[in-house]
Amino acid sequence: MKFLDVARWEFLEKVKSKAFLISLVLMPIIMVGFGVLPGVLASQEDEKTMTIGIIDDTGQIVVALERRLQEKYKLSDGNPNYLLKDLKPYGSGYPDQLREIANVMVSGGEIEGYFSIPQSVFDSGKVVYRSDNVGNIRLLERFSRTIEEVVVERRLADRGYDPKLLRELTTNIDVRAIKVSKEGDEKESDFLQTFFSAYIFIMMLMFLVLTSGQLLIRSVVEEKSNRVIEVLLSSCSANDLMVGKILGLSGLGLLQILIWAGIGAGLSLKFGANIFTAAHFPLLMVYFALGYLMYAAIFVAAGSPVTTEQEAQQITSYVSLTLVFPIVLAVPAMQNPDSMLIKILTFFPLMTPAFMLLRIPIQMPETWEILTTIGLLLVSTLFCMWAAGKIFRIAILVYGKRPSLGELYHWLRTP
Repeated sequence: MKFLDVARWEFLEKVKSKAFLISLVLMPIIMVGFGVLPGVLASQEDEKTMTIGIIDDTGQIVVALERRLQEKYKLSDGNPNYLLKDLKPYGSGYPDQLREIANVMVSGGEIEGYFSIPQSVFDSGKVVYRSDNVGNIRLLERFSRTIEEVVVERRLADRGYDPKLLRELTTNIDVRAIKVSKEGDEKESDFLQTFFSAYIFIMMLMFLVLTSGQLLIRSVVEEKSNRVIEVLLSSCSANDLMVGKILGLSGLGLLQILIWAGIGAGLSLKFGANIFTAAHFPLLMVYFALGYLMYAAIFVAAGSPVTTEQEAQQITSYVSLTLVFPIVLAVPAMQNPDSMLIKILTFFPLMTPAFMLLRIPIQMPETWEILTTIGLLLVSTLFCMWAAGKIFRIAILVYGKRPSLGELYHWLRTP
């Protein structure tokens, strides 16, 4: 079994390289940076009190608004998060002049920004915020919600209702999500656990395909350019070489994923974060394995005719688009996994693995869908492996111009 010798050689050569060792450490840092850092920065509280200007044309909101803000939002040291500065006394009865004065305060850093509350706010609900930074979504959301509360209370009071009594009678509703299986079993679940259970498998498949696929194409390109491929074929067949490369580089990608999965599991246990469920794991692994083998065969078939790094990168990007598409549709698929569009896309072999990996943790598809997609994926994988073997054995010895589609079809028909 010479393909095992090829697989062992590919694995050992790549696993000892500096690029692999660097990516083993650097990639988790990059992934954590992209996935965690934005959330940490977005949730970070303000460090100092912010002064916000108010132009209250109604004369009925500014006092109640300031009281509510100081009750609801405080800094870690106990000081209020926001202080209101009533700007009405700065004007002389002319709205344009008052706005000019307020704009000067904003540009001079005296206030962070200011809200203009017109007299028609009780009917229209329209409020305007001006600042040199209108991207502070948290500030806008907090003030919008609090101004709304004050306006609603004034509306209720004007109609003879007691706002305090209504506030006491109103309570927040906490909804618990319980997932019911087809067998009728109940299991408590939440959005994050369901989402990440589906998302993690897709990201693992995408990363494994991209990593081993790029290595596979570059390995072939390098050996063709150095004429090493001819030496290798003198000691083993083209099929042994192809299968050995796929197995060796697949093992390399799996090793990376296992190491990162171990790190992730350790961190989850340490911090008590349960964002993954192992339900349906064997079924998910069937789609994962078949999907990876199909994509690996496609990479072999598409990459073996190329002779330059630039062509290799183009081929990799084209194949990767079919994996990116299900990720883009991840949230809509979570909300409605039984939609006709999602079901139709599931039966396209190139998208079957990703969409089934996405749908199964969310809502188990019908039995006929599972059997049909597995059969379709198995046939597609076998066909891709057969086609890859046909193309690979000829393409690895072809140099110069990239073969046309007609030539590729002729190679497939060659016994």
